[in-house]
Amino acid sequence: MTIYSQHANRGKIQILATYQDSGGVVSKTVTSLADSRLAAPIVDALNRVSAFVTFPISIHDCRERRVRYYPLTHLAALTDVAGRADLLSGAHSLWYEYVCLRLHQALVDLESALVALPDTVSRAIRSELEVEERELRAALADYSGTSEEDEPEIERLWEFGHPFVKSDDGLDTLSDETREQLDDREAGFSAEEREKAVADLRVLVAVHSRVGEMRASLDDPSCRLFAEPYGSHGFYLTIEAPEPDDDDASWEIEIGLWEPDDPDEEYGEGTSATGNPVASCALPQAPSADELVRLLKSVDERPLLLAEWAETPVGAALAGTAMVVTSRHDS
Repeated sequence: MTIYSQHANRGKIQILATYQDSGGVVSKTVTSLADSRLAAPIVDALNRVSAFVTFPISIHDCRERRVRYYPLTHLAALTDVAGRADLLSGAHSLWYEYVCLRLHQALVDLESALVALPDTVSRAIRSELEVEERELRAALADYSGTSEEDEPEIERLWEFGHPFVKSDDGLDTLSDETREQLDDREAGFSAEEREKAVADLRVLVAVHSRVGEMRASLDDPSCRLFAEPYGSHGFYLTIEAPEPDDDDASWEIEIGLWEPDDPDEEYGEGTSATGNPVASCALPQAPSADELVRLLKSVDERPLLLAEWAETPVGAALAGTAMVVTSRHDS
């Protein structure tokens, strides 16, 4: 329910909390720093925390053509540092657990940004998180009609359906499209299948967050990572999680190649091309995030390794890995 920003004032950089109260939109100083480079990661993390905490309680859960509310359990993570691991253990729904994972990452980023700063700054930021949690809980109690008469007046206003947050995290986590996509994916899943899908999603998101500087994208937040390192000469790599309702499905690593739609052209920027699989590895067991990070880092450091892997015959392992090619797609 709060948007954060930084503002230069008298030689200092103020971190401001902006929210709506009964008189309109107001801003208050949370803390001050000497350098905007120190303030920027804190402001970024606070905005993500505020958005991921506020948004799920501001919309309806409309899965299975039923109108319900999302859980409130993630609110405790604002102030309960020891309990933040709980954000990574639920299985309510793909989208809600996806948001909880992003919230956990934002809180970790916030703590990292505070490590080298004075205690006064850390205390001010943690006090701000306490205010945010308290005001959100009070607003929710008022909305549901469960607030007590002697409760203090709410300072920060919250309105269901209209959260006052900076919601663009660069990944469309909170977009209607992402939520609908994930809701569609889990439609018809049993509780066990949904739990498995959530676990696989956590692996992919964890990997993506650790290789963010590479040319890797979370193509579909539910099941696939895509990487096309610069200088790979049109080769690319996909990492795909299995469908949880298919007992015979497995994690799959695929090397593909972009082929120009016009045979007289060479693949390059602006060329119309179609991606075609070349070699695939169906993994006998689910990979760890560490394994997948190593895989992506190896092709980022040596892009032409993809071309080498593309020549690997069935039954042989991709060079430098234990991943065995199980099928080829040669034309």
